[in-house]
Amino acid sequence: MSSPGCPYDNAAMENFFGMLKTECLYRMKFSCREEVEQAVLEYVQFYNYERINMKNGLTPFEIRSKAV
Repeated sequence: MSSPGCPYDNAAMENFFGMLKTECLYRMKFSCREEVEQAVLEYVQFYNYERINMKNGLTPFEIRSKAV
């Protein structure tokens, strides 16, 4: 962990939430909270298990599996 007030701790989460908003939430119109929750769950599933990382051609799940 970095020192208090250092923005580097938040960089990964800010990147994820920015992608979630632009790739998922801003592209749809929702009529109820359940639809938003379902869309977020589907995006997280896609983000972890299907999305290919351009640097190494693997999904995040595959990268974590190799680290073990």
